[in-house]
Amino acid sequence: MTAPSFSPGPKAALVVVDVQQAFGDVEFWGTRNNPECEKNIETLIAHWRKTGRPVVFVRHDSTNESSPLHPSSPGNQFKDVITGEPDLLVVKSVNSSFHGTPDLHQWLQQEGVTELVVCGITTNHCCETTARVGGNLGYQVFFTLDATHTFDRQSPEGEVIPADTLGKITATNLHEEFATITTTEELITA
Repeated sequence: MTAPSFSPGPKAALVVVDVQQAFGDVEFWGTRNNPECEKNIETLIAHWRKTGRPVVFVRHDSTNESSPLHPSSPGNQFKDVITGEPDLLVVKSVNSSFHGTPDLHQWLQQEGVTELVVCGITTNHCCETTARVGGNLGYQVFFTLDATHTFDRQSPEGEVIPADTLGKITATNLHEEFATITTTEELITA
């Protein structure tokens, strides 16, 4: 992996997307990749707080009552690696963190934030969508691939696409178009 074109500045916001207990349910979601994801997210949160930069937590509140992400489900709660109070908590029911409450874009603008570091769950859904919308809105987005994970998915033709492959596809989709693809280590040593 190549180093980012530049390191995130002192006001870069860490956007931690949907790190919720429901995603630990293997029977519901299937096989996942990147077992180091949560450890890397925890490292990023600690580093961001140590450097005094803004931390945003995003929580998915599904409108489907049978979803493990529905607010009435214990799976809606954050995983244990999500600690302390964020500078902002965004609650959403769609893929993009920019389409929740309160308005993430408005808050970032008020805070003078122009750079985002995206991490969380899942790589190819809410994390990728957040990075795409952030890029479209003009933010410099750093996508921390090793601080995301996803699950195997079935294609329309019935083929099972492994989670690792889906992660590589997301990185390819975002690279040099919507985001700079990076790693946890690159960010904390930059």
